[in-house]
Amino acid sequence: MKKLWLVYVLLIGIFVLYVLNYKQQGKSADPWESAGLRGNIEDKYVMVTFQIGIDYWKSVLKGFEDAAEELNVSVEYHGSTQHNASEQMTVLEQTIAKKPAGIAISAVNSKLLTATINKAVESGIPVVLFDSGAEGSKAYSFLGTDNYNAGTKAAHKMAELTGGKGEVAIITTPDQHNHQERTDGFTDTIRSKYPQMKLVAVKDGRGDQVASREAAEQLLVRYPHLAGIFATESNGGIGVAEAVDAAYGSGPVPQIISFDTDKGTLDLVKEGKIAATMAQGTWNMGYWSLTQLFHLHRDLEADPEAYANNKPLPVPDSVDTGIDVVTRQNVDNYYAK
Repeated sequence: MKKLWLVYVLLIGIFVLYVLNYKQQGKSADPWESAGLRGNIEDKYVMVTFQIGIDYWKSVLKGFEDAAEELNVSVEYHGSTQHNASEQMTVLEQTIAKKPAGIAISAVNSKLLTATINKAVESGIPVVLFDSGAEGSKAYSFLGTDNYNAGTKAAHKMAELTGGKGEVAIITTPDQHNHQERTDGFTDTIRSKYPQMKLVAVKDGRGDQVASREAAEQLLVRYPHLAGIFATESNGGIGVAEAVDAAYGSGPVPQIISFDTDKGTLDLVKEGKIAATMAQGTWNMGYWSLTQLFHLHRDLEADPEAYANNKPLPVPDSVDTGIDVVTRQNVDNYYAK
C-alpha cells in the first residue's frame, strides 16, 4: 500500500512539473507565432494609392503598418502623385516587376486599372483592393466603405438639414467606382424618399479642390436657390465650401455635406462652413488589407495552383469597413490623436 501511495505522489509531481513547464512556455511564446501568424521580415507587401501626399491615406497606411508589425513582415508605400490613372498604372507595373508578396491597391479608375491588376494576379501576386474597387478584376477581395449606403446616409442627412425641401446638387468624380456608388446612393434616396427635394445637377469636380470650386460656382449661378450640395470626396468639399463662402456674405446658404476626415475638412465642419462629413473606417482598410494579403501569400506559397484548382479562398470577397456622420457636435472625436 505504501509503494502504491509513493507511485501516486510521483505521478502527481510529474504532472505538476509538466503543467508548470507548459505555462512557462506559454508565457514566453509569441501568440501570433503559436497561431501560425508570423511571417518572414523579408516578405514585402506594397500599398499603391494615388495623390499620395493627401492626409486621407495616412490612417490607411497606419493600419497597414500596424498589421505588418504584428505579422513580422515588411511594407512599402507607393502611388501616383496626381489623380491620374496612367501614372498609377506605371507605378503598379513597376511594383509588379519587383515581385512583392502582395499588393493592396486603391484604383483611381476602375476600368483602366483592371488589366494591370489582372496581370499581377496572373503572375502569382495576391492583390486586394481597398477604398476604391475595380469591378470585374481578378483581385481577391475588396475592403472599404459600402459606398452606396454612404450615399444613402448622406441623402438622409441632407434631407434633415434642408427640412426635406429644395434643390440639391452633387459634385463627384464620375470615373471612380466608389464615387459613382456614392452618387447613386444619394440620387436614388432623394428621388425615392423625398418628393419635395429635387436633384438638379451632377458635376465633375475631378477630385480636385480648384475644379470643384469652379463647378460649385457654376451651380450657384445657375441655381441661385440651391438648398444643398453633396461633395463625394474631401477636396471637393473644401472647394465647394470656398465657393459658397465667397458667394454668400450673409443669410441662408446651401448646406454642404462632404466626405472623409482630413484636418481641412474637419476644421470647416467645426467652423460650420461644412454641415457634415462622412467618416470612413480608413485604419480598418489598411489593417485588414495586409492581413488578407498575408493569408493569400501563405496559401499560394504552399500551393501555387491553389485557387486555380478551386481551393476555397482564405479571405472574404468583400469587407465593409464602416461609415459615420461627423457634425459640429462630434467633430472633435475625429481629429488625429
